[in-house]
Order: sequence, then structure tokens, then C-alpha cells
Amino acid sequence: MMERRRMDAALLVVFLGHLATALEVPLDLLEKLPQPPTITNQSPRDYIIDPRENIIIHCEAKGNPHPSFSWTRNGTHFDIDEDSNVNMRPHSGTLVVDISREKAEHYEGLYQCTARNKHGTAVSNNIFVRQSRSPLWSKEKIKPIVVQEGVSLVLPCRPPVGLPPPIIFWMDNNFQRLPQSSRVSQSLNGDLYFSNVLREDSRNDYICYARFPHTQTIQQKQPITVKVINLDALNDTMAAFYNDTDLFSEDPLEERKPAFLIPSGPSSSKMVLRGQVLEMECIADGLPTPEISWTKVSRDFPAKRTSFLHYQKTLRIVNVSESDAGDYRCTARNRLGSVHHTIHVSVKAAPYWLSGPPRNLVLAPGENGVLTCRASGTPKPTITWAMNGIPIENSPKDLSRKVEDDTIIFTDVQTGSSAVYQCNVSNDYGYLLANAFVNVLSESPRVLTPANKVYQVVKNHQALMDCASFGSPMPRITWFKESRSSTLDGDPYILHDNGTLEIHVAQGRHSGKYTCVAQNFLGNYENHIYLEVKEPTRILKQPEYKVVQRGRSVVFECKVKHDPSLTPIMTWLKDDGELPDDERFIVDLDSLTITDVTENDVGVYTCIMNTTLDHDSASAELTVVEKPDPPTDLELTDQKKRSVQLTWTPGDEHYSPIHKFLIQYEDSLHHRGHWHNLTEVPGTKTTAHLKLSPYVHYTFRVLAVNAVGFSHPSSSSRIYKTEPAAPDENPTGVKGFGTQHDNLVISWKPLSDLQSNGPGLHYRVMWRQQGVDSEWTTVTVANNSQFVVSGTPTFVPYEIKVQAVNDHGDGPEPAIAHGYSGEDLPLAAPRNVQAMVRNSTLAEVHWDPVLPKHTRGHLKGYKVYYRREYSIHKHNPHHVEEQILTFSGNHSHGMLPGLHPFSRYSFNVRAYNGKGEGPPSLTQHFETPEGVPGAPTSLIVTNPNLDSLTLEWSPPHDRNGHITGYTLKYQPVNNSNEVGPVEELALLANETSVTLFNLKYSTRYKFYLNAKTVRGAGPAISQEVVPIINEALISQLDVDVGTGTRGISTGNTQTSHPIAPSAPRHPSHKVRPVSPFGNVSSSVGEEGTLISWEYWGPEKNIYVEYIVENSEGEEEWQKELVNGSQNIMLKGLKGGLSYRVRLVAKGHHDQPLHHSEELLVTVPAVASRQVDIATQGWFIGLMCAIALLILILLIICFIQRNKGGKYPVKEKEDAHTDPEFQPMKEDDCTFGEYSDNEDHKPLKGSRTPSNGTVKRDDSDDSLVDYGEGGDGQFNEDGSFIGQYSGKTASRDTGEGHESSEAPSPINAMNSLNSFV
Repeated sequence: MMERRRMDAALLVVFLGHLATALEVPLDLLEKLPQPPTITNQSPRDYIIDPRENIIIHCEAKGNPHPSFSWTRNGTHFDIDEDSNVNMRPHSGTLVVDISREKAEHYEGLYQCTARNKHGTAVSNNIFVRQSRSPLWSKEKIKPIVVQEGVSLVLPCRPPVGLPPPIIFWMDNNFQRLPQSSRVSQSLNGDLYFSNVLREDSRNDYICYARFPHTQTIQQKQPITVKVINLDALNDTMAAFYNDTDLFSEDPLEERKPAFLIPSGPSSSKMVLRGQVLEMECIADGLPTPEISWTKVSRDFPAKRTSFLHYQKTLRIVNVSESDAGDYRCTARNRLGSVHHTIHVSVKAAPYWLSGPPRNLVLAPGENGVLTCRASGTPKPTITWAMNGIPIENSPKDLSRKVEDDTIIFTDVQTGSSAVYQCNVSNDYGYLLANAFVNVLSESPRVLTPANKVYQVVKNHQALMDCASFGSPMPRITWFKESRSSTLDGDPYILHDNGTLEIHVAQGRHSGKYTCVAQNFLGNYENHIYLEVKEPTRILKQPEYKVVQRGRSVVFECKVKHDPSLTPIMTWLKDDGELPDDERFIVDLDSLTITDVTENDVGVYTCIMNTTLDHDSASAELTVVEKPDPPTDLELTDQKKRSVQLTWTPGDEHYSPIHKFLIQYEDSLHHRGHWHNLTEVPGTKTTAHLKLSPYVHYTFRVLAVNAVGFSHPSSSSRIYKTEPAAPDENPTGVKGFGTQHDNLVISWKPLSDLQSNGPGLHYRVMWRQQGVDSEWTTVTVANNSQFVVSGTPTFVPYEIKVQAVNDHGDGPEPAIAHGYSGEDLPLAAPRNVQAMVRNSTLAEVHWDPVLPKHTRGHLKGYKVYYRREYSIHKHNPHHVEEQILTFSGNHSHGMLPGLHPFSRYSFNVRAYNGKGEGPPSLTQHFETPEGVPGAPTSLIVTNPNLDSLTLEWSPPHDRNGHITGYTLKYQPVNNSNEVGPVEELALLANETSVTLFNLKYSTRYKFYLNAKTVRGAGPAISQEVVPIINEALISQLDVDVGTGTRGISTGNTQTSHPIAPSAPRHPSHKVRPVSPFGNVSSSVGEEGTLISWEYWGPEKNIYVEYIVENSEGEEEWQKELVNGSQNIMLKGLKGGLSYRVRLVAKGHHDQPLHHSEELLVTVPAVASRQVDIATQGWFIGLMCAIALLILILLIICFIQRNKGGKYPVKEKEDAHTDPEFQPMKEDDCTFGEYSDNEDHKPLKGSRTPSNGTVKRDDSDDSLVDYGEGGDGQFNEDGSFIGQYSGKTASRDTGEGHESSEAPSPINAMNSLNSFV
């Protein structure tokens, strides 16, 4: 039955505990609500005071109404009013005791504070007030201690008992801490232990100090004198110290195994409280000094809470828990043995809360609640309850309250049941006291979170929106967003018990207005808040690792993206600290620049972008490199005659590893001030074994090399002199040759000063004629590089030797070199010279080599001189320069490539040596056979009709044989350049034209024509044309072509004008000259006039010539050379003029010039790029006035002219001799004739009828407007024959009437402009 009751009570506790939790609120935010007292501040339980200062015992509490305070001292009421030294602070329970008139020890005792108002009473802990004490050391005389070397020793401290206990340390007279080690250490009680003493432990100032932390005072013990002696010294001094000395007279000890000084015995025990610090120590005696180690039996040490102090002699475990109980073993060990000690540790516990102290309850009338006081301890503590400071069993009965051990259960509470309950938990090692009130209130809901609060969170982060509320009974919280269509309950929203709404991963769509509503049966309360979800701050481009040379600049970039509504702050750190205050550090919006970098700038640089919500950071390291510092401490060791060892100390690498050292030397004997490279060694070495030469005064220096460059040279080493010796080597490069036909020049490369090995260097030169002389001719030559032997036979072999000699002896036996005396021109020419023709362009020449005795030198080879005399087809001689083909080496034949077919050649052969060429052989001749011909010189289309046309061509320039005929191929070509079937015609050799019939109307054709010899067909010339007639186009073409140019220019590859002109009205039957030019065309652009053409002639000197049309005879053609191309840009042509342009091919001086047909090129006038004044108002008005005056003047002149009679055209032509301006005539006021190139061609858009007349157009811009009326005509060459006479052709023949048409004012203006 009892078990059943206990189970019911437990279930009730769980149920009521849930209700109680739901009613807890932060009452400090509700100042106007009734509230029982709550202790907020109190002095510690064990309160140690400074006796020199006033005593302050704290006790602060809150409540509504504000509580009143009272105190008890040593269990009885403490009447403050009766003690003038004690005051209580206003609105507080804190006591202030004035000790100026009373000692502090008078107020020692056990104090407790009580705070009460009408809703209850709260009490403080028992506060044990004691004054701190730092007593002096007792006076004592400490005798010197004499101890034998090697034994153990303990120097006691025994400080006076203080409150709190003092901190102990040992020092000497100079206030320096005594050194401690595994041999000498201080124990936990302050004594100084020596595991074994040494002679150096002797001193007279072993002083123990005690520092009392509360009063900040230090007390000193009398110094202790220790004298350590060995056994012999002990016997000598025994009598002297017998009367006044403590003598340790144990038997003298040698090495011994360990024994514990503390603790004693094989085992001991220790008790420690939970949460405190456990310290255990083992100090051992022994020689040599023992090493201490610790183990825990059956378990491991708690790693994070364990430490070993005092050279492993002390084991320290902090924040002890019940799991730390057990057996701990310390072991002392040296090479003679070991000893163990076991410490049994038990852990007790003063009372401690299991789930915290009981919490205040706020209940509404009729609600239920529970107060829980759950604690533990070892041994198990007892729990007692009090209400308003009175044991609960002595308090008034309350049916709504039921006490169940550590729990008080409240059911159906009513107004007036408010009280403060005290829970006291105690055992043998301490106690816990807690106050918790029960406040019965009836309040409508209210929301404590500020209204319209704005929460800002970063996207993809957690969002928490508070809705702290209060009400009694506790209100229920609901959340809405925007339209309040539904409550926010479920993913992604989480509603916490305290009313907080959580969005685990906030997104942009979650931004907006939220409403939280608090509701109980007394009413409801709502509050609006706002959520703004911001874009995260991210570093898009992080700073990168930089390696920079000192003195240069470096830039760290840090480009960041952030929410535009947030204000970012960029911060740069160096090594997690602020940037140096240096103007070299320039912080921009998204970068950090460091100018003139130094080694102090090395480090890690971090850019941090902060906003009010988040931040992002990135780091990069800067390494500053520099040339290494020069090596130092050069030293010469292992000195020998021909070698020495050099060592050095490397300088600072400056963050760039040294990869090699360069060793240089100066020879102060021969080249003072000049340093030479001797050798290199890897950067990992600091020693070099140097091979030296005799007779040198060496001084060495070393340079370090890293990735940046060379260091400055090190300081020079001392001079190291080597002794002189005979030369080790002879000169190299010994050669013999002749510069004249009767001498022999012996040359060699002299030895350097370093190779001379001693003073007095000279050379012994020896020579003899090979195979003739047996004895060597010897001369001694000073320090030189050659010797000339005169009077030698021409080109004979010699043996030569050159030996180095100095004052200390001869060099090694020299090697024999070979040479020849001087050469002379070959005496004979090759014989039996003949040629074998391989094909039309290749011949092979044979000859008998010249005999060696006639060569008179080193035969270099043979040269073939050959010349083309003439073409067999023409039989006229060619003035071609002689060509030379060289065959190096001793050849007897050679090939002559690149010959002209069907030609006669002459040639001879000559031998040559180093001196020059010998006489030529007899001249021989050979002829090359026929080859394939070249392309026809031209292909011209004439007489194009609807379905027929005529092709005319010229034979190839290079016939290369007898032309046997021609082959003509042609095929139609459509607009997409697709070709149709090929038609082929075979033509006779004497034909130069052919007429093709039955061609398709208005179809483009492509023609291919090539010539043939007996060797085959040559390359073809091509042409494209459309056989169609359009009179207007033909007339237009006649005008464009100018002076008699008919047909279309031809070329090998380019396409002609798409429309072939018809023959003129009176076709010319003159034979066209053969021209190597075709497809000559022009185009005018901004940069100049581009002239293009095709050329198939042999001449390589091509010129473009041009002259102004109608220029006077004394003017010369302007000439520009063409550099091998088939177009040229003429930039010297002036705007507004017409030019005659032609191409000229120039051959040899005796060959005629080849001209292309002339091309008429008109360069339009270029408008001024200056400001156009024609748009200015004043200019327009002025021009109108001038035009009116000119119009009147022209009318008068027209009348005068009509009265003056008629002038035949012929007379006009005769008078038209000067193209320049002619002045106005005074008798009839008419203008003189004016010639302009523009007058001789039709204007754009004009048309020419088939009879050659020019009809007047409606536009003023016509050729007729340049005269007084009537029709004009073109000459056969396309020039305009109409004049300014104002008469028509009919007037000349008497068939027409006079024109009364007045001249156009526009024409008059043009005439005036020409005049001006």
C-alpha cells in the first residue's frame, strides 16, 4: 500500500512539474507586479576580512513592495541600532562596520540576513566573518647543517599558521629563487628536499618565505646554512664543530637505490572533496637521483584534468569527481632499483544540486505547481523545508500544500498563498540553502518583446523571433504572417515553449511582417515584428599568396559581395593584429597595397568584411625575398702547394633559399683589382676545396645566389701565395700557314698569367720540313703569339712544336702540329671539259681534276662559269651576265640546273685554292632541247555579241621551242561560281584569234588558252566574259575607258570586267601591240588611288607612270617603282584632277619598253575638314547678293555676245590652245576659255545615245549646262567636242536655228568658281 502511494505521488510530481515549468517568467521585467523578496547579492559563506579596513557584509534583495532587512549574529538577533559602529545602507541590507573605534576581531562571528515584505520572507546563507591573520615567524636560532656529500637532506620551513594559509617559496639573500630540479624540490608543505646533496649545495642563505595573499605581506624565516663535505673533510672538521654544530654522522654512502622521504611506508590514504583539487606527492632519496612515475591501479588518469608538477613528484587532478577515487601508485627508480608507494584516495562530496536550485513559481488562482529541491552528496544529505524563514512544520497549515521529501506540491492555490520557501540540504561536509517563492497572481496577457521590432538575419541562417510574454495563467502564443490566413505551425516554422518562432534556414521569401498573439482567459495581446532576410557577405576573390622582392610593391585583392542594404566595413589585419601605422600601407575599397616592402612586412594578411549581421574573411601570406646577405667568416685551412680549403658562414637567405655559392679570386701579383670566377658549389655546402695554380697571390671572396640574385661579395680572405714552378702545359691552338708564297707563319694561343706558373715566361718554337729535314730548327720567342719563317718553298708540309718555358724550367714535351707554307695560284686548268645535257633545264659538266703539284695549295674546289648566248628560236644574242656555280671539294663533275630550254650555252671550268682561282679551261658549248612553252602573253575579248565573241591573243614570251599549236578550253560559270561542261578547241600555231559562235545569251564564260611544243602544253592564261550587248552600258564604258581603250584587260587569274564592250561606231583595224600587262584597274579610296594589274612578262623592273590629263608637253611622267607586287597605292594624286596612268616594264638597255594601255583616273575633290562656313547665316546672305550681281552681269554679257555674231566650232578648237585660265575680254565682257578635266567626261548618271550625241537632261548637272545650249558630241577617243560657244551642231551645218536658251545660274556659278 505504501509503495502504491509513493508511485501516485511520483506521477503527480511529474504532472505538476510540467505545469510549473509552463508558468515561469522573467519577473525582473515586471516591476509593477507584486513579488515576494528574492536575495540578489550576499557575501560569501566563509568571509575573510582585512582587519585594516571597514567590514562590509553584503545583503541585497528585490521584491514588490521593496523588502525590509534584519540580521542575526551567532544565532541571535543583531540589533544594529544599539551599535554605533554598525550602519545599514539605505534601501539595502548591507552592513558597514566602522573598525576605527573597535578591533575587527570583535565582529567575528556567524551572520545571517533576512529580507521580508508582505508577500514573504527570504534569508541569506550563514556568513562566517573572520579577519585575516599573517603572524610573524617565531624567533629561533638555526644551527648550521653539515652533511656528507651524497646523502639526502630536508630543510624544514614550518611557516606560522595564517588565515588564509600562506604561499611558500625558497630564495637566497639576493631575492633570487633557488634552483630546483629532479634532485632538489619543494614539497607541498613548504619543506625543501634534497634526494642527494652535492658540494655545490653548500651555501649560507637558504631562506624560506611565506606570502599571505589577503594582506599582501611576506614573512621571512632565518637563513639556514648548509655545508656539504666528503668523509676526509668531515674527520678534519669534526672537532671544530663539535660544540656548536648539528652533525649528520651516518655512515658514508656510495650509490644506493631509492627510498621515499615522503610519504612514509608502503601505502597511505587521502580524502578529497568532489570539485576540489587533489594533490599527491612522492619525494625519494637515492643516488643517483631517482626518477618518479605515477600510475592509477585498474584505471587511467583523466587526461584533461591531470598534470604532473615538480619534476613528476606531484600528481595534480583538478575538479575531482567520484570516478577519481581509487589507488594511485608512485614509483621511484634509478639504476640500482626501485621502490613503490600506494595512496588510497577516497572522494566525499558536500551537497550539490542535481538540476539546480528550486525555481520561483507564478501561479494563477486555482492552478497547481511544484517546488523541487533535488541535491546529492557523500554521505547522502538531509533536506529540510522552511516557509518565510520558519520551519515548515511550525508554519500555518495550508491544505493546498503537501511536502514530499525534496518536493512541495501545490494544488488549487488561492490568492493570499504567496510565500518564500527555503530549502536546506546538508551533510558532514557542507550545506546548500536556496530561496524560492510562490507568487499567486491573476494577470491578463502582455507581450514583453518590443513592438515593431525588426529582426535581420542572413540568408540560409537560423532566424529566431521572440515573443516573450507574461500572464497569469500563462498565455498561449500563436504566430501569423502578413494576411493572418493561418497560424504558423509546421515546416519551416518551429514554435518553442517560450513563444519564440524559429525558421531553421531562412530564405528571402520569409521576409515580411509577423504577428504574435498572447492569449489566456483574461484576454489577449498581440505584437508585430518584422523579418528581413539579407544576402550573405561573401569574398568573391580572395587574397593570394605573394612572394615579392624587398623594395617593391605588392597588392592583395579582396573583392566582396554583400547585401546592398547593409553597410560593409573592410578591415585588414596582419598576423591577427592591426596593420602597422605606416603610410606605406594603403587600404582601398577592395585591396591592400604595400609599397616599398621590407622584411618586417612578412606575415599573414587577413581581410575581414563585416556587416551588422555577418562577416567573411580570407587570409594570404606575404613572403618578402631579397638577395642573400654576403657570407662571412672566410677561413683558409688544409693549405697545400696546389690547393687550399675555404670555409665560410652563409648570410641570411631572406626567405629565398641559397642554391649556390660563387667563389671568386683576385691575383694581386698579376691582375690587382680584377676578380675572376673560380668555381661554384651548391647552396647546401659551406666548404670548398680549391685547386690552385703556382705563382699566384690569391685572395678569395664568396657570393651567395638565390632566386632573387647575387649577394654582395663577402669580405676578402687573407692572401694565400703559391710558389712558382715550371709550366704545366704548353700553348694550345698551334697552327702553321703561309701568308705569302714563301713564308710559314707559326701561331699559337699564349698562356695566361695563371698558366705561366712563374716569372720569365717565353716560348721555344721548333719546326722542320716534313719528310725532308731530320733536325729541328729552334728559336726562342718572347711572350708573343706567332713567329714568321721566311724563305720557305711554296706550299710544303712542316712539323711544328711550341714549348712554354719560364725561369723555373721547361713545360712538358709539346705535341707535334702540322702546317703548310704559303699557297700560290693554281698553275693548270682542268682538262677534258665536256657537258652532257640531261633535259631542257639541266646539264651535267665533267672535267679532269688538276694535279696536286699544279694546285700549289689546298684545293678548295672548282668553279663553272657559264652563260646563255641566245635562244635557238630567235637566234638573237642575249646579253646575260655570266653565272658561276661553285663545287667545293675535289670534284670531277657537277650539275647546272635552272637552264633555259631551247638555248645555246657556253662554259669553262677553273680550279681554286686558298689563294684564288687558276686559269680557265677551254670554253665549251652545249644546247638545251625544247621545253614546254610559257603562257600566252595576252588574251583579249573583242566583238562580243548576243551569242558570239572573238578571242585574240599573243604568243608566249618564252616559247622554249617551236610552237606546234594552241588549245582553247571554255566553260559556262553561274552566279554561284559553279562551272559547267568544258568545250575544247585545237588551234594552229599561226593563229592569234578565234571567233566562237552559239554561245548562251547573258551567260558568263571562262576561257583557258595554252600553247604547245613537241614537249607538251604549257600553262594557260584565263579570261571571263559575258557575251551581251547593251548600248547604254557600252557608251558608259566608252566614257569610263577614256582614250580609245577597247576590250577588257587580261590576266592569268583575275576576272575581267563582267561586260565586254562592243566595237566602236567606226572600229579601228590597227593591230594591237603585244603587252605583258592585263586587267589594269583602279580604285580611289581615302588613303590614295590603288592601281592593280596582272603581269606575265620576264622583266623584273616594273614602274607605274602617271601624268595630269591635257598637261603641257614639257611636263614629264611621274614614275614610281613597284616592288615585285601587282598593285600599288598612289598617294601623290591631287583631288579634283584626272590622270593618265600606265604601267612600264623595263628590260635590258637594248630591249624595248613594254607599256600597258593607259588608264584614266579621276580623283574627286576632297571636301575641307574645317568648319563649313556654308551653313553660316552671314555667308549665305553674302552669297545670295553675289549671285544676284553675277546673274545681272551674265545677262548683259549674253546680250552683248548675241550681238557679236556666231563663232564656228573649228575656230573655237583652234583658239583652245592654253588649258590654263584666259582673262576676260574687255570688248565684249565675255570670259576666256577655261579647260577643266571634269569637262571632258560625262557626269554621273548621264547617258549617250547610239549616234554619239549627248542629249540635254532635265537636271542642271549635265554636260549641256556647261555651254549655252544644244547638243555636244564625243570624239572617237571619247573626248567631248562641244564648246562654250552656245551653238549646236545644227548651227554649224546651217540646219538648225540659234538657241535662245540662257545659261543656267548654276553653270554661271561654276564658271565663276573656276575663274576665281
